[in-house]
This record gives sequence, structure tokens and C-alpha cells, in this order.
Amino acid sequence: MKIYYSDTFEVPLPADHRFPMIKYRLLREAVLADHLIPQENIIIAPEATRSQLALVHTKSYIDKVLSGKLTEKEVRRIGFPWSPQLVVRSRHSVGGTIAACFTAYEEGISLNLAGGTHHAFPNYGQGYCIFNDVAIATRCIQNEKQIHNILIIDCDVHQGNGTALTFQDDPNVFTYSIHAKKNFPVHKRKSNLDIELEDNIGDQDYLNRLSKSIQIAIELAKPEFAIFLAGADPYSGDRLGRLSISKKGLKERDKLIMSKCYQKGIPLSIVMSGGYASNINDTVQIHLNTVRIAAHFAILYTNKGISPWMKTNRLN
Repeated sequence: MKIYYSDTFEVPLPADHRFPMIKYRLLREAVLADHLIPQENIIIAPEATRSQLALVHTKSYIDKVLSGKLTEKEVRRIGFPWSPQLVVRSRHSVGGTIAACFTAYEEGISLNLAGGTHHAFPNYGQGYCIFNDVAIATRCIQNEKQIHNILIIDCDVHQGNGTALTFQDDPNVFTYSIHAKKNFPVHKRKSNLDIELEDNIGDQDYLNRLSKSIQIAIELAKPEFAIFLAGADPYSGDRLGRLSISKKGLKERDKLIMSKCYQKGIPLSIVMSGGYASNINDTVQIHLNTVRIAAHFAILYTNKGISPWMKTNRLN
């Protein structure tokens, strides 16, 4: 299994900034220390090209981001101070998701240790999201591999509003989001299937609703490819979460999603998405668990010889 990272492209943030940028480096170090993945398979993410960004974002917005011409209001809405380093990091984070998608297409499963910037709209950014990596990667894999049906499985605690709007008129992309009903964003967009959860929902209720609804999503989408936003922020100790899911519950979530895709022969690309636990080590542990489970399924994909992008090999 191949994993992509972009944490070496550092972004200067104020010391009191609430976004835990260090989690990406800590996660990569934890993955390396785990020795589950050969070091040569942990790969620095390529930089997304301007033409790739333009598959989703408007020319005007791309120009403003790359040149630092965003207005103060636009910068506040994003939540990061603009810097050249932020642009570089953002482009490599998008490139990591694109690379993970093409790798998953060839090998069955792959990960980006960042990504999941689902609040970015075609013409503006929001909620710590500059470019929508999942939307861009979806367009790339659609165009270059001629995949027709793609399922986006968004398990971040916040609704993927930018992704939902981007694909609202695309019958070949099915957007699924399971999220806290009363959480950010205030103004949500309509996904193909939205599962809205009340505050403080626990493991069993969460997993029951996830299991039933993801089965419906797969039946409706008939996907040839899937992207999974494995957010750590449904965790009970997350500062921005509002749900009460344990680490064990999130492991079960990951197993459920990956098992469904594996059983149906659907190649799967995984991005980390949000995570803001009071103790950053909790966020890192949740993300590391996702990587460990993906490594297990990578072995299954390989041993089964699954090539789900080839219709003759699809499973029932």
C-alpha cells in the first residue's frame, strides 16, 4: 500500500491558532514508527497543477489564492492567514489525494495523510479549506480513467458542503455525508444522501445508522470507485465535534466502510479530514488506526487479486 504526505511543506501560523497543523507530521512519524508500511511506500505528495485545480475552481479564485489577492473577508472565511507557504502546502495536499486516487485505481486502496478539505467551494474557501482536494481528485479520475460512477463517503463530523454543491448536478458522483446536525457549517448544502445526527450520539447508534445508510448509498450509486473522508472529529474528545464516538467506535466505522468497499470490489482512496481533539495525540491515534486498518485491507485486495475497475473481476 502506498501513502502520500505533505507535512514537510510547513505553514507559518500564529502560536495561538486553533488548527492543529502539527498533527500531520506526528501522524507520518507514527506511521513510520509502526513499520506496517515499507518506508519507500510513504511518498511525498506531488503538487497539483493549475489545470487540475481548474477542474473544480474558478480561474478568478485560483488567481486570487496563488497571488495572495484574497480579500480580508475571504481570508477570514478560510481561517488561515495567507502566505506563499500556505499555497504550496495546499497544492501538495491536493496532489496527495489525486495520487492516492490513481494508486487506489491500480492497487485497490491508498491513503493521503492529509486532505478532506470539503468546505472549499468552486469560487471560495471556508473552514480551513482552500482547495477541495476530493472534488478535484474525483474530476481527475473521471477524466483520465473514464470512471462513470464515483461514491464520496464523507464521515467527517461536519457536512461536506463544498463537495455537495460541486457535484449537485453530476449524476455520476454520489455524495454521502454523515455528520452532526447542529454543527458547522450553519448553511448546509444537499448531498445525495445526508445523515444528520443529534448531539452526543454514541457508538452503537452511530454505527447502526452508518451501516444502514452506507448500504443504501452503495446500492444507489453503483460505484466503480470510492473516496472515504475518515474524519477523526466525531470523537468524544474533539473540541469541534459535538458527538460522543469512542476511538473503538471510529475503528469500527473504518472497518465497516473498508469492508463494504472490499466486498463489492470497489477501489478506495482514503483521506484523513478533520480532527481537533483536546489532546492532539488522540487525533493522531485515531488517524493511525485508520492507516492500520487500511493496511490490513490492502493485503486482502492484493491476495484476492481484486481489480474492481475491470468489470470482469467485479464481485457480487
